[in-house]
Amino acid sequence: MSTTTLPVMPPRDVAQQRRLGQRRKLVDRLVMYFCVAATIVGLFFLASIMATLLWRGLVALDWIVLTREFEPTRYGDDSLPKGGLSHAIVGSLIQTAIATAIGTPIGLLVGTYLSEYAGKSNFGYAVRFISDILLSAPSVLIGLFIYQLVVLPQGGFSGFAGALALAIIVIPVVVRTTEDMLQLIPNTLREAVVALGAPKWKMITLVAWRAALSGIMTGILLAFARIMGETAPLLLTSFGNNVLSTDLSRAMASLPVAIYQHANSGFPDLIEIAWSGALLVTLGVLLINIIARVALRKRA
Repeated sequence: MSTTTLPVMPPRDVAQQRRLGQRRKLVDRLVMYFCVAATIVGLFFLASIMATLLWRGLVALDWIVLTREFEPTRYGDDSLPKGGLSHAIVGSLIQTAIATAIGTPIGLLVGTYLSEYAGKSNFGYAVRFISDILLSAPSVLIGLFIYQLVVLPQGGFSGFAGALALAIIVIPVVVRTTEDMLQLIPNTLREAVVALGAPKWKMITLVAWRAALSGIMTGILLAFARIMGETAPLLLTSFGNNVLSTDLSRAMASLPVAIYQHANSGFPDLIEIAWSGALLVTLGVLLINIIARVALRKRA
């Protein structure tokens, strides 16, 4: 009966392995401490921003701010009730909703093409490159582009032009998120569906999109959160006004533009309303994120 003997590691190698293990543990702890410290710093700044918004924004936030339009003749007279931001709230909701409705399907389809059809083709590389450029392009350039393309030929500012500018901002965010989420799906899942005889479009719509739904929705919410606070493209497209308007062919108010105008007015009352508007934008984005995540969790 033969027996095998395991090789005995020399004492020098054992000590070397022990020192290497201790060094790895030390580096691991240092990296963990740096990550925790960075998290604490990030949370501190986020908490500071939220605390400042609550402290300054709740001062003027009342029912009048939410339901009244801007009335400049009332400012400077403390005996008259001040105006509010209802026109800007409605304008922002209309423009962001239209922009999301336009940009989301386009971004979803382009991201699906890049993930499922383009492969390593030159056209796919070109589309991906253009999408990355749009993703990092300053929003004021997008506003200037729509100003030249829509506002000047139309002869004036319009809510539709503002929605188009915001839609262009939505598209690359959704494209990037959709492509990344679809690429995380295992190819074995795709092969199993195709092996059952399903065409590729059914595999994409019924399996791939459903498996990546949570990530795609996160991208849509990120795009929505970004356009909710955009000011520069709206200054060049929808411009803003002081009355409630739902006419997309004319200038339309929005919360970011109203915040910008009120904050630069120099009047304390208007500056307080600007802080209230900033708080409304932040709480609106936060509420939409919470609702979407709860809905997706229940669906899963």
